[in-house]
Amino acid sequence: MVKRTKALEVYFYKTSLGNEPVREWLKSLPKEDMRTIGFDIKIVQYGYPIGMPLTRVLHGTNGLEEIRCNISNGIARVIFYVEDDIMVLLHAFIKKTQETPKKELDVAIKRFKDLSKR
Repeated sequence: MVKRTKALEVYFYKTSLGNEPVREWLKSLPKEDMRTIGFDIKIVQYGYPIGMPLTRVLHGTNGLEEIRCNISNGIARVIFYVEDDIMVLLHAFIKKTQETPKKELDVAIKRFKDLSKR
């Protein structure tokens, strides 16, 4: 693993209509949870690559990873990918089961494929 010498630029995935689903999801959370997730994203931004327990590669997804956040009402996940010095936040959700739900993973994969078409 090679440590980076500069921080990643962080971007929110933007739909064709200009919406930013992860940003909107973050704003819907209680302030303390939003702060916790933002801090975890910042740790990844400045320390990538990190690995467990904060980040984990999602196998079978062409390099997508998740940030694993402990918040007041459970566990949140932010799915992202890194290319060069750019980190794109694709999808986020509150996890209610042991495994990452397929529908949540499908949303992130769809957004990733959408970006690669642009």
